[in-house]
Amino acid sequence: VLLQAYGGGLVQTGGFLRLSCAASGGTFSRYNMGWFRQAPGKEREFVAAITWSGGNTDYADSVKGRFTISGDNAKNTVYLQMDSLKPEDTAVYYCASGYSTVVLRRSSDYDYWGHGTLVTVSS
Repeated sequence: VLLQAYGGGLVQTGGFLRLSCAASGGTFSRYNMGWFRQAPGKEREFVAAITWSGGNTDYADSVKGRFTISGDNAKNTVYLQMDSLKPEDTAVYYCASGYSTVVLRRSSDYDYWGHGTLVTVSS
């Protein structure tokens, strides 16, 4: 399984970005796809997750109401729409996949990881 994340960049406070994660090399109908982030000097943390099969979603409290995760089954691509960005959202964002039909929040539950994409929110 190969995951390729892209779409990061520099944005001002209050701005928006959309991250994409293209998946290949597997059958994703039974996979959960997630986004994590890691800020400098901090541990990697859960951001959002979605199941391919039922479209169930889950969000970290810190991004609920501002971020939206979605998937395009035909393109095997998962998106993270990030609105109302704050400086504390600055981090390297990673997409990951785990074999599960329910949403997963723990990084240890994920089997495959993509390279990160940097999001920088200026104040």
